[in-house]
Amino acid sequence: MKSRAAVIYGEGQEFKVEEIEVDDPSEGEVLIHIAASGLCHSDYHMVTGEWTGNLYYPMVGGHEGAGIVEKVGPGVTKVKPGDHVLLTFMPACGTCRFCSMGQSFICDRGAGLIAGPQMDGTFRMHNQGGQDLGQFCHISTLSEWTVAPQESVVPIPEYFDLEKICIVGCCVPTGFGSAVNSADVQPGETVVIIGIGGVGINAVQGAAVKGASQVIAVDLVDFKLEMAEELGATHTINANQQDPVERVLELTNGVGADKSIVTIDNVLPEHVGQAFRALRKGGRAVITGIARGDIGHIDVSPQELTMYAKEVIGTFYGHSPVHADLARYLDLYRVGKVKVDELTTRTYTLDEVNQGFQDMLDGKNIRGVVSYGWATGHDAEAGGPAFSAEGAVTGRDGEA
Repeated sequence: MKSRAAVIYGEGQEFKVEEIEVDDPSEGEVLIHIAASGLCHSDYHMVTGEWTGNLYYPMVGGHEGAGIVEKVGPGVTKVKPGDHVLLTFMPACGTCRFCSMGQSFICDRGAGLIAGPQMDGTFRMHNQGGQDLGQFCHISTLSEWTVAPQESVVPIPEYFDLEKICIVGCCVPTGFGSAVNSADVQPGETVVIIGIGGVGINAVQGAAVKGASQVIAVDLVDFKLEMAEELGATHTINANQQDPVERVLELTNGVGADKSIVTIDNVLPEHVGQAFRALRKGGRAVITGIARGDIGHIDVSPQELTMYAKEVIGTFYGHSPVHADLARYLDLYRVGKVKVDELTTRTYTLDEVNQGFQDMLDGKNIRGVVSYGWATGHDAEAGGPAFSAEGAVTGRDGEA
């Protein structure tokens, strides 16, 4: 099958939009018509070369998206053609040591997310010259059509707008889960979120939903801070104008925050240091953003770590059990407890993918989304129910 896709051929290069060939799904795989894909900094790390290890080039980008199942391979039991699905970048097996302990977000299969081929070691995407193309996180949602493991596919009700909820596969669980699961925010606590992008804004929402009395958002861009206030932040700090640690101490009468969450797209040692110093005794800092592989230290005092009983923990996917939590987040969205529609601040065509990443770097977006143009109003036109972000599912006649 022919498909247009965004391909990156090497470090330092932009994504190239070209026509590729997509094979039929093999054993345990699903062919999906992608409706929309979020633009995440994790994809841009392929441009800058900040991923370390076995990153494969050329690679088709994209790791959060939604679409409709076109075809299934042998042995597929989770979905059938016509099903509406979310894609998740972690194809949790459900049987390894970590999945068995409820930690599917660090399933052993994660080792192959940037390696290129599908899980059987072969490729499903090829350029017009016959060269094999890797699939980022096995799903490559920056392609009109993609093949993914059935473990990466989450069936969803048809009433959800695929373009709006495509980001629920990555930035929503990563950010929301960082607050709810990793930080374990409790009612009445003070929480600081450093970095308000697609992940950070969801950490703000998670802290607010859990009942934090002070949710303090830190960023360099005023419009992002304004969005944070709309979605649950009680205070904002522009780090160009105020020292975040000093301001947090002011807001807590010198005590410090109960929890801090670092959601910056490219974490540096000083960011961890800020999160650490902003904590009260016994507080917890959660590091969600990804650092370059060549950074081998963090700015933390070992003495203060011990004497003040502080914690610094890392989190992947917001400690979210992959399939269970995606369903939970969609339910929270459906009843209006979590905002999703508002997070997409710009929509792009596939041909505009590099502009979308540039806008991300320039701080113009909370989340940019590539739309393939065919899914808008799809269900309403087909006579199915339409979802209202205010929390109701209504039929064509408007009755609940």
